[in-house]
Amino acid sequence: MAIESDLELMLRFRDGDSASFEVLLRRHRLPLVSFFRRMLRDQALAEDLAQEVFLRVYKSRERYQPEARFTTWLYRIATNLALNAIRDHKDEVSDTAGDDSEGGPVLERFVDPHPTVEQQLVQSDRQRLIRQAVETLPENQRAAVVLHKYQEADYRQIAKVLNVSESAVKSLLFRAYETLRVRLEPLLREGHV
Repeated sequence: MAIESDLELMLRFRDGDSASFEVLLRRHRLPLVSFFRRMLRDQALAEDLAQEVFLRVYKSRERYQPEARFTTWLYRIATNLALNAIRDHKDEVSDTAGDDSEGGPVLERFVDPHPTVEQQLVQSDRQRLIRQAVETLPENQRAAVVLHKYQEADYRQIAKVLNVSESAVKSLLFRAYETLRVRLEPLLREGHV
C-alpha cells in the first residue's frame, strides 16, 4: 500500500473520510508538539497547542483549499498560535526552562552512546545557552529559526507560514543568525558550538 500524501488525506477528510484525519493526526502530532516545545519551552502548553491546531484543521475542513502544501498550511496555523502564546505569556518564566529534552533522539544518533558525566554537563550547558539565546530573539526571528533549523522548512515554506516574502525570510534568518553568533561567541571561541 502506497503512503498517501497529506494533500490526498486532507481532501478525503474534507469530503467526509474521518479515517484520513486520524492518519494526519498521527503523522503530524509529534512534530507539532516538538515545534511548540522549541518555541515555548513548555511541554504541557506545546501539547495543548498541537491539539488546538488539529481542532482548527477539523473545524475548517470544509473550507480547505489546497493553495499551498498541507504542512505549510498546518505550520501557518501553528506559528500563529505560538506567536499568540508568546505574547500572552511574555512575562512568565516557563517551568520547563531547565528541560534538556531538546536534542532527544536526533542527538543520540551522532553522540557517543556512553558520554562521560563531564561531557553530559558540558552538552547540557551548551544546549541551555543555545536555547536561551534562541528564546531571546524577536518572535518572528525565533519562529523562522525554529522552522528552518528544527522543522527543516525551506525559505518558500517559511515565507508562506509567516505570511512574508522569501526575501523577508532571508533577512529574518540573517539577523537571527547574526544575533545568535554574537550571543554565542564565547561558546564559539571555546569550541563548544
